[in-house]
Amino acid sequence: MSNIKNAFAQKAFIPFITCGDPDILTTAATVRAAAQNGADLIELGIPFSDPTAEGPVIQGANFRALKNGVTTDKIFELVTDLRRDVKIPLVFMTYANVIFSYGAERFAARCQEIGMDGVILPDLPFEEKAEFADVFNLHGVDLISMIAPTSKDRIAKIAKEATGFLYIVSSNGVTGVRKEITTDIAGMVNIARQNTDIPCAVGFGISTPAQAKKMSAAADGVIVGSALIKILAQYGKDAPKYVGEYVRQMKDAIV
Repeated sequence: MSNIKNAFAQKAFIPFITCGDPDILTTAATVRAAAQNGADLIELGIPFSDPTAEGPVIQGANFRALKNGVTTDKIFELVTDLRRDVKIPLVFMTYANVIFSYGAERFAARCQEIGMDGVILPDLPFEEKAEFADVFNLHGVDLISMIAPTSKDRIAKIAKEATGFLYIVSSNGVTGVRKEITTDIAGMVNIARQNTDIPCAVGFGISTPAQAKKMSAAADGVIVGSALIKILAQYGKDAPKYVGEYVRQMKDAIV
């Protein structure tokens, strides 16, 4: 399958970047800056007009990217360029309709061709994943499952069928920076680990080195999106430098 397991040789830091915000060239520079400063795996967001799992910050990034004319094919071209020198695992995060519209087989084949390692679809119910999972499995691309605080009795079932890594959602609701995370992350991870040996990474709401350190104590990796997208919104084309500095601070906090 994919190379995702290589990202978790130590505690992994996983930044999320919306492709095309503010433009494709800045996205490319941002991904490279993150990789050079300690990112172990990077999530690349394919913009969608109705990103239901996202809070205002990442919604804004989606809308800006779409307004700028970003398409799925342009993002495939971006990854082709990135793969000339970016060797860490890369996964797409997008929505089921994006793949339906493109064609699941065509999308999975392109992922394999350009060297994508996985796909995350936050709006895909576990019970309906087979249609996508089969085609991605055929092309060696991991369909990454998510476990939320509301999963409860379903955690074990989801974990048993998980591939790549398990995305542990830290809080109910949409993405966004949170001052405090009170969910029993350790409890969720323990149930998952009783049912699978693939890594567990925690996302949603993490923004500071202190939060990252706390979450990494319970899991194998930490995912950060909104805090990083805020840097891109603030600095625009000059953001890669600041993203690199932020990634280094977060990575240092969890080692």
